[in-house]
Amino acid sequence: MKELIEAIVKNIVDSPDEVNVTEITGEKTTVIELRVAQPDLGKVIGKQGRTARAMRTLLTAAATKNNQRAVLEILE
Repeated sequence: MKELIEAIVKNIVDSPDEVNVTEITGEKTTVIELRVAQPDLGKVIGKQGRTARAMRTLLTAAATKNNQRAVLEILE
């Protein structure tokens, strides 16, 4: 799931080398923390949060396939 978010975000942002994705795994829930460069934050979130919502939907679908729960946190 970490690789999925990383691949999506690196294709969206202007500085893909500054993308940092951390995966914290629990028993049933996985937290994906995403950090990008400050100028790229708007691109990752998108207008009215549409891009972030789409990434969360894809992440939820991938996690459900593995009988898990995944949460995406976009950090500044």
